[in-house]
Amino acid sequence: MSLKSFGAKIFAKNVVKGIDAWANKPVETQQKVFKELLLEAENTQFGKDHHFREIKTYADFAARVPIRDYEALKPYVDKVVAGEPDILWPGKPLYFAKTSGTTSGAKYIPLTKASMPSHIDAARNAILCYIHETGDSKFVDGKMIFLQGSPEISDKNGIGLGRLSGIVAHYVPSYLQKNRMPSWETNCIDDWETKVDAIVEETKNEDMTIISGIPSWVQMYFERLTADTGKKVGDLFKNFNLFIYGGVNYEPYRTKFEKLIGRKVNSIELYPASEGFFAFQNKQNEKGLLLQLNAGMFYEFVKADNFFDPQPKRITIGEVELGVNYVMIISTNAGLWAYNIGDTVIFTSLKPYKLVVSGRIKHFISAFGEHVIGKEVEQSMQEAMEEFGFSISEFTVAPKTIIENELPYHEWFIEFDKKPTNLDEIARFIDAAMQKQNSYYFDLIEGKVLQRLKITILKTGSFNEYMKGQGKLGGQNKIPRLSNDRKIADQLIKLQA
Repeated sequence: MSLKSFGAKIFAKNVVKGIDAWANKPVETQQKVFKELLLEAENTQFGKDHHFREIKTYADFAARVPIRDYEALKPYVDKVVAGEPDILWPGKPLYFAKTSGTTSGAKYIPLTKASMPSHIDAARNAILCYIHETGDSKFVDGKMIFLQGSPEISDKNGIGLGRLSGIVAHYVPSYLQKNRMPSWETNCIDDWETKVDAIVEETKNEDMTIISGIPSWVQMYFERLTADTGKKVGDLFKNFNLFIYGGVNYEPYRTKFEKLIGRKVNSIELYPASEGFFAFQNKQNEKGLLLQLNAGMFYEFVKADNFFDPQPKRITIGEVELGVNYVMIISTNAGLWAYNIGDTVIFTSLKPYKLVVSGRIKHFISAFGEHVIGKEVEQSMQEAMEEFGFSISEFTVAPKTIIENELPYHEWFIEFDKKPTNLDEIARFIDAAMQKQNSYYFDLIEGKVLQRLKITILKTGSFNEYMKGQGKLGGQNKIPRLSNDRKIADQLIKLQA
């Protein structure tokens, strides 16, 4: 055992002990974060506008600070972007994480000196929890690859501007720098396909032990490795035993990954976002991600079914229930206040608090009141893959509402690795799984308001072609799992096999 490997085990034991300390006092931990945030920001413009000094309880906060999304917070953010200090958080941010917006165009999410450690420590702690649980630390001596955006940072009125994954690249601990791949020059390549080819050249002869990234883009890397070398990834990297991912559910990709690798590997799921690093998987055999309750973020939750009510009820961590779909609202030490990040979550454990991401509040299908969410379609797809043994590259779902002489239906656009011969049987199975999960969908099928779903097979590479056409190939971009309209569907229909 190397000195680095031995030291990692000792470090992991101490870190896990610290995690247990706050995880076992969740309400007290969140109350402490709440008070510290208000105190720190009371002299900012936002704090003065919302009378932070007069806020004594959470009820006071909920009454004075309405839920906002980026568009609603934009008047404050614009001042921060213009270089004004003390607007949302004391001083100026260290960086802006630039993300793709919707109605507002590009979004500039502030990252402050206070908030940056949570983005770094959470990923590190996830790995340390894995080491502590499994006793495996040998991988720290091998090479590690993180498929991410360019680390190049530009200037925006004296504040650094870049992609979150690129910004975080500047904070990789020194003891990991020698092991980290790809090279700086390769990481700075803008064109994703060119970048992946360069990464293949740099890594194919290395001892890769950890590979990390969004599953859809890691899959492209694996496919090109195999095409270039003629070997399965697991044969090429004999010591590769840990895949770290975030951004999307891994399950629809797992079968394809195991075929490309040639064996099973352990995995760690992360829940990072520009707005904060919210949770990570701390146990291999327990469902759900441990919510970061002590990382400068105060959480509120609103039942997704009631979110668009005029005055939806807001609750804190001590009031959440298992199995309920919530919209997660955050207030952070980066200056986001009662901020709707757009994600929906479901708690899988309350001791400690663990959750899964169930979808996006804007990504759903309810063209007929069916309230279908991402978790439901992903679970139905996963069950079908296990039942019939097929694998896919990607899929998305949209409603088909206007059809002459036919009932409307949900259209599933699927890019199979190999076209199945029993497509109708697969469609019936998926539809039954959907009905079992979603009572609204069941009622609409039974009541003959909707007909059973239909599958549209897309040719190989269709989703990459679509994302490339949108200027979103690679990096942290991902295809929406659900759409309530036909904007994406109308583009994909041109790519059917």
